[in-house]
Amino acid sequence: MMLKQPQDVRILVIGSVNMDLVFRVAQLPRPGETLTGQSLVQLPGGKGANQAVAAARLGAQVSMIGRVGDDELGTALLGHLKNDGVETATLHVTAATSSGVAIIGVENSGQNCITVIPEANGRLTPDDVERSSLLFAEADIVLLQLEVPLPAVVQAVELARQHHVTVMLDPAPAVEQLPPELLQADVLCPNETEASLLTGIEVHDLASAESAARSLQGTTGGHVLLTMGGDGVMVVMSDGTCEHVPAVDVDAVDTTAAGDAFAGAVGVVLAMGGSVVEAARFGCRAGALAASRSGAQPAMPTWAEVSER
Repeated sequence: MMLKQPQDVRILVIGSVNMDLVFRVAQLPRPGETLTGQSLVQLPGGKGANQAVAAARLGAQVSMIGRVGDDELGTALLGHLKNDGVETATLHVTAATSSGVAIIGVENSGQNCITVIPEANGRLTPDDVERSSLLFAEADIVLLQLEVPLPAVVQAVELARQHHVTVMLDPAPAVEQLPPELLQADVLCPNETEASLLTGIEVHDLASAESAARSLQGTTGGHVLLTMGGDGVMVVMSDGTCEHVPAVDVDAVDTTAAGDAFAGAVGVVLAMGGSVVEAARFGCRAGALAASRSGAQPAMPTWAEVSER
């Protein structure tokens, strides 16, 4: 049972802010192949910013720590976040630096490939995080990803621990080994690729997903939500209980932000006092809605939209 309303919870996101350059193509090119694309659009993105917008669209109070460049892209990115209700006072403008950019190819099936150029995101420091320690004291949950330097992410975990705040980590982009501090996350949300790299267990079906999720849960001691796209989510709770949450059927248009919509929704429901399984179910509905729309932040659904799904 959820104890709070969405507007009563405070979410803190530490992560990346990018401008996405999204091109659509019938089928993604193979190495060495040149194809003619169908369209090109510029949209706000970045895993951190996407999750912040996802939570804000659901009604939560959201603050974000990160960096943008002192360029036109940075100005536009800050404007988009403010328009969605994200508090940007601790999003630092980095002098003489470009804002982060992601080049995203989306084929007609909805599948995508992404190249990220971090730029200002790569300048986020532990000191930046430390200077915003008051936000940790006020937060119900802290959402983290790996598109900013690991020392800053580690500092965020340490501050969250000091203030007894729940930590949720989306270990993306995929890495083979996480720093020990990040393995203290209360909630870990990898996808199949990330879980395979972290455990050495190739995730290709529900059985292997459960094995990988149980392995990660044994390491972290917290909850693990292993996302599998159309196969749903394998949830292993901190007590070792396992439950598979099926995916929501959807005609996929663009899966770019589905995982971030899921993470933002899970964070909000957990902060409201919902169970891990309730959060996973709500997250699956949010992710499905985001996948049915184009773009990253523009695709994020509202609480009413997800509740009606």
